[in-house]
Amino acid sequence: MTRSDTTPQELPPLKACTVSRDVQNFDLLIEDMESALGEAWGDLGFNEARHFFEQPEAEALEFVALALDAEDEDKVVFLSEIIKSAKAKGINVIVIAEDVTPASLHQLLRDGADEFVPYPLPEGELHAAIERLNAPAPAAPEAVAAPVPAAQGPGKRDGVIIACHGLAGGTGATTLAVNLAWELANADKKNPPKVCLIDLDLQFGSVATYLDLPRLEPVFELWTDTESMDDQSFKAALVGYEEQLSVFTAPSDMIPLDLITSTDVERVLDMAASHFDYVIVDMPKTLVQWSETVLRKAPVYFATLELDMRSAQNALRLVRALQAEELPAKKLRYVLNRGPKFTDLNGKARIKRMAESLEIKIEIILSDGGKPVTQGADHGLPLASSAAKNPLRKEIAKLAAELHALGQAEAEAA
Repeated sequence: MTRSDTTPQELPPLKACTVSRDVQNFDLLIEDMESALGEAWGDLGFNEARHFFEQPEAEALEFVALALDAEDEDKVVFLSEIIKSAKAKGINVIVIAEDVTPASLHQLLRDGADEFVPYPLPEGELHAAIERLNAPAPAAPEAVAAPVPAAQGPGKRDGVIIACHGLAGGTGATTLAVNLAWELANADKKNPPKVCLIDLDLQFGSVATYLDLPRLEPVFELWTDTESMDDQSFKAALVGYEEQLSVFTAPSDMIPLDLITSTDVERVLDMAASHFDYVIVDMPKTLVQWSETVLRKAPVYFATLELDMRSAQNALRLVRALQAEELPAKKLRYVLNRGPKFTDLNGKARIKRMAESLEIKIEIILSDGGKPVTQGADHGLPLASSAAKNPLRKEIAKLAAELHALGQAEAEAA
C-alpha cells in the first residue's frame, strides 16, 4: 500500500483507498482522489485489498474506488469477492471502469458495488458519487412513488413532434433521438425548451438504457387504458433525466406492437405536445397500424440510413409502401449516419448515386462517432456529457440549434 511522503505523525487517518492492478493507469482518478481527500487516501493492489480490510487501519474507511479496465475483465469473479469483503466491513464501493462490458459491470453492481463512474472520469463525477454515498438515506415513503418527471409545461403548449425511424438495424435512430432530445433541452440556456422523449419501440426500445433510467410500471398501465388518461397519470409515467429532460420509456416487459392502437398513440402524442415544446419519438423499425399516426402528426420525420445495400433497399420499400397507402412519403427527411469523411471523394459520389437511384434527397449527413458513441450509451450518458467534442455530437447539436431557431421563428410569426 502506498501513501505520500509525509511523516507517520502527520498522516491523517485513511478515509478511502483505490484498489487497482496499477493505479498509475488511472491518472485522472489520482487527481480526483487528491482533490476530494487530500492525503487521507491510499492505494491497494487487488491481491492485498481483502487482507487490508481486516486491519485496524481500515476501520475508518468510508469507501474504496475499485478501478479496472479491459485487461481486468477476466478477474470479475475475484473483484466481486473484493466488493463483498468491503461491504461486509461496512465500506462503500465505487467502481471506476474503462472499456468494460455491460455484463461485467452488471455483475459487480449486483454483487454490492454502490456507484459506477466511467473512465476517463467526467468532470466532477467522482466528487458527486462521494456526495451521494455520504448523503443520508431518505425516509421510507408510505407508498412507492414514481420518479418526478423533469419540468413540464402547464398543459397549454403546442409542442413540435419530431420522429426518428431507423430504416435498418444499427443506423443510429435511437442515438439521434436521445441526443437530439438532450441538445434541444439545452438549446437555450436562458429559456430552456421543455422536451419529452418518447420510446415507441415497445419491444426492443433502449432509450431507458441509453440514459440509465428505470422502466416504470405506469407506462404499461397507461398504454392499456389511454382513454382514462389525464395529466396526472401521464406525468406518473414520465421519468426525469438531469432535471432537464422528461422521458416516456418503453414498458418494462416486451409487449406486442399491435397491443396499442392509432387512437392510443394519438392520445399520448397530443398529451405530450400539450405539456412540452418538443416531443421526440423513437420509432420501431417495423411499420404498424399506428405508424401512420406518427407520420401525419410529426412535422419532422427523420429516417436514418447508412451507405449500404440494406439501407437502400429498405428505403425503397418504405417509400413504395407509403405511396401505395397514399401517405406523405415526401415528409421523410433522410439522415445518413456514419457518412464518409470530408476528403473521401468516392464516398460523396456514392451518396449522390444512392440518392439519385432512390429518388430521394439525403439532407443530413452525420459523422461516424466511433467507439465513444457506444461507450456513452453503455454508461447511460448523452454524448454532450460523455464525449462533448465528438464530431457526431457537434453535428446533432447544430441540428438541434437549427430546429429550435426554426421553431422560434414560426412561433414569433404566429
